[in-house]
Amino acid sequence: MRVLGLIPARGGSKGVPRKNIKPLAGQPLLAYTAEAALTAQHLSRVVLSTDDEEIAEVGRACGLDVPFLRPAELAQDTTPTLPVVQHALRWLMEQGDSFDAVCLLQPTNPLRRAADIDACIALLIEQRADTVFTMLPVPADHNPHWVYFKSEGGALRLATGEATPIQRRQLLPPAFHREGSVYVTRTEIVLEQNSLYGARTLGFEIAPSRSVNIDTPDDWAKAERLLSPISLITPITPIG
Repeated sequence: MRVLGLIPARGGSKGVPRKNIKPLAGQPLLAYTAEAALTAQHLSRVVLSTDDEEIAEVGRACGLDVPFLRPAELAQDTTPTLPVVQHALRWLMEQGDSFDAVCLLQPTNPLRRAADIDACIALLIEQRADTVFTMLPVPADHNPHWVYFKSEGGALRLATGEATPIQRRQLLPPAFHREGSVYVTRTEIVLEQNSLYGARTLGFEIAPSRSVNIDTPDDWAKAERLLSPISLITPITPIG
């Protein structure tokens, strides 16, 4: 199976300006994702999609392939991820390079490892899934069986639609949410069904202690702490 590793990094980030090339613990944020992607065994090609020439230069210095600059209309604050992925796949197809799946790797997740990428791709192949993404466990207090929605009239209803909540924490079924560092989707789902999520979606669980998604200065500070030499003395391995 040919899998494209796609790293989207636009130049107009707002929460942390120029964060994709800002130094984090001694190297540009983008470098962490580049290293993981280029080390992964199951990626056939790794491409950086950016609208920004300075980011492109940093990407090339990190060893990334930058065959195009993304159109400005696909690099706005409100631009969804799907058209960015579709643009890259179609541009490469026009150049004669096609892929069976695409692995989306956001540079805002610097703690992701090559092993996480390979595990997600292996799961996609072995289980014949349409989509595989990294996930984190939902704390019991936020489990859908204990979460309520409020109607316009103020009445509460359980997120599960059940009449009464499960009474004991020990009886709650495990729940998960998307972690964000790895998304692998078959190309036909992206291009033909206009989605990043197919009918058969599986998850690969990541340890919460090594997951961070940088959107704010507080997230940046957390990543700095997690990437400090002290925190890296004891390697942390994923669950599952």
